[in-house]
Amino acid sequence: MDTLNPQYITDKTGKKISVILPIKDFLTIMEELEELEDIKLYDEAKKSSEPSIPIDDAFKMIEANRKTK
Repeated sequence: MDTLNPQYITDKTGKKISVILPIKDFLTIMEELEELEDIKLYDEAKKSSEPSIPIDDAFKMIEANRKTK
């Protein structure tokens, strides 16, 4: 996404109240926000003093838990 070309919806006084974006731009923004959230969660997890386990072990634990239900 190089440049956004939004259109605006305004109220009677000309104040911008909403934005119209092409769906492609909207989806790109949503993907980038999800990636930023993942980065934020990763950074928080790295700062945490909580013990961690390898991802493969976590998946095994989850699968084992599902089988017992």
